[in-house]
Amino acid sequence: MTTPQSPLIDGSAVSRRERWAWCGYDFANSAFTTIIVTVAYSVYFTRVVAPDGTGEAWWGRGYAASMLLAGVLSPILGAVADVTASKLRLLFVLTLTCVVPTALLGLVGPGDVAWGLGLFIIANVGYNGALHLYDAFLKELAPSSEMGRLSGWGWAFGYIGGLTSLALVYPFLAGGMEGNHAARYRLAFPLTAAFFAVTALPTFLWLRERAVPVRIDGSPWTVGVRRVVGTLRGLGRYPTLIRYFVAYFLYNDAVNTVFVFAAIFANQVLQFTAREIVIFFIVMQVSSAAGAWGFGAVTDRLGPVRAISATLLVLIGVTVWAARVQNTSEFYAIGLVAGAMLGANQASSRTLLAHFAPAGRSAEFFGLFSLTSKFAATLGPVLYGEIATATGSHRAAVLSIGALFLAGLVLLQRVDEAQGRREAAGYP
Repeated sequence: MTTPQSPLIDGSAVSRRERWAWCGYDFANSAFTTIIVTVAYSVYFTRVVAPDGTGEAWWGRGYAASMLLAGVLSPILGAVADVTASKLRLLFVLTLTCVVPTALLGLVGPGDVAWGLGLFIIANVGYNGALHLYDAFLKELAPSSEMGRLSGWGWAFGYIGGLTSLALVYPFLAGGMEGNHAARYRLAFPLTAAFFAVTALPTFLWLRERAVPVRIDGSPWTVGVRRVVGTLRGLGRYPTLIRYFVAYFLYNDAVNTVFVFAAIFANQVLQFTAREIVIFFIVMQVSSAAGAWGFGAVTDRLGPVRAISATLLVLIGVTVWAARVQNTSEFYAIGLVAGAMLGANQASSRTLLAHFAPAGRSAEFFGLFSLTSKFAATLGPVLYGEIATATGSHRAAVLSIGALFLAGLVLLQRVDEAQGRREAAGYP
């Protein structure tokens, strides 16, 4: 990872250690999405906490509610962070908002639906609220020609962090979640919280806040709300950004649904054991890291729009394949391909938004990006959960994911990357 020498917001260059520290937050927070959202707690909730056949629907609704709340808060938090130069401080607060309730998930037992879902909602709001503040540093840490690579490194570190945390908690998951094994299984949740807290420390020690505070009249929160309202009213000045948000809304909805329901699909359709689910996500994490890492240079060379389009074409085929999957080995192969494309897609999407965000307002615009992604995260999981509940078929539900990928791909073709950069720079 090279160190850029071009001046950034405060005229100083970025050290290699600071770039590593930024990537390190991706490494740390992936423990939450891997263990809690994807592999362990989602399955525990639907199998143990709400085992009466309503677990999938409650999980989809709770996940959607947390994403809506995080989405509404994100632009305001971003605007406050921009005017007060407090991205790093707010990132720390939101990290704690995720870590503490995650640790408390270890106390959730059978029938604790409200308690178990409530803690998850708070933790997921903290996790997702922090993401756009972390992402907003990308524009400060790399010149335009290197953003794809740095974003790819961050996502790759994230998947490696997910794999590392999975290895840490695997001994507690391997025995399953039934009977006498339940208490041991639940220990994985506070361990996940501890992993997140400890491995995020280098980010808070070494990452610098380069933004400078803006002189304001009144409370930062009042100014933040006004600023977001003003930006929303003036979004017509960024037509390319709006087109990208609509496309992203659809295809990222599909991405989120994959992560929310992949383990549940494997368990319900192919009767995967806890051990087999862990193996599947090891495969997926490794391939996702490789995809994010390798696609960073591709994104810088081809441009994010072309890179994202390529990943979506492959992912459409993968969802059709998943709807017809018959055995464990085949599903592992699906995880290998899907993981590589998901990692590449996410890294490229973050890069494109960094190109479209005006200087000095990156946290606010990444907050709007987060708002789009959080609203996007509501449709797919709810749609999947309701289809699976109504039809009794996860195979039917998984096809809805492919439809969202396809719709996003079609709309993405209307995004002019060069025009989006000109709009961000203030040109007509």
